[in-house]
Amino acid sequence: MKTNTRFIKSVTKTAADANVVMPWTRGANRAAFVAKRKGVTETRKAA
Repeated sequence: MKTNTRFIKSVTKTAADANVVMPWTRGANRAAFVAKRKGVTETRKAA
């Protein structure tokens, strides 16, 4: 089977350049934004 090094290099370069914010990484920011939009002040408990 022939390996296509040009294709593999382009895929790895594209994957390295991708800067997508995943939904699970923006939890606190999103919760604060939603609370601000609704006009609710968020209270946090100490662990």
